[in-house]
Amino acid sequence: MFQKLFNKMAPGFVEAEKEDTTDSPSAALAARMLTAPSALMQLNPEEAKVVVQYMRPQMIAEGTRFIKEGEAKDIGFMVLVLDGEVTVENIVVSRVSPITLTVLGPGSMHGELGLIDGQPRSASCTASTKLRCAILTRDAMEELLKDHPRIGAKLMMAIAMRIGDRLRDNTEKLKKYVQLTKTMQQEIDRLMPG
Repeated sequence: MFQKLFNKMAPGFVEAEKEDTTDSPSAALAARMLTAPSALMQLNPEEAKVVVQYMRPQMIAEGTRFIKEGEAKDIGFMVLVLDGEVTVENIVVSRVSPITLTVLGPGSMHGELGLIDGQPRSASCTASTKLRCAILTRDAMEELLKDHPRIGAKLMMAIAMRIGDRLRDNTEKLKKYVQLTKTMQQEIDRLMPG
């Protein structure tokens, strides 16, 4: 499905060894990660196994930027990291080079917002190490919703809750930033009266 989405293998992406998607070690690991507290804990183990059947195992070479901030094409997929680390970066106003927001490892998901809303990517993700991962495309998500509507809806709700958690976290960070800038401005005004 991933190749169908891109019409060819994306640079840096290497098809993982063919495995039976129901009983392979990668599938079992992906299902465990989908039920972990850091991922989509709303899924039970059996539901996670169903979701994994719609995912594709993939290897991503170290140094590959697999999600590019601002990208508006080829955004209909999300990546579940099974092994390796991902650096998440943003270009900040007036900067040419990106700043690192975080480095995430196994169990992290990237691209789920683009999978849902189809809007340009909000950050860049680069493989800090060689990655073993599972890819869920929008086409596969639609098939899951058609074939297993209850599990598909549960997955969508879990992704929405994850996005909501990130929004709340960003709101808290924004509040702290506003408070800090206000305090700094008051100190500047005090030191340099009018």
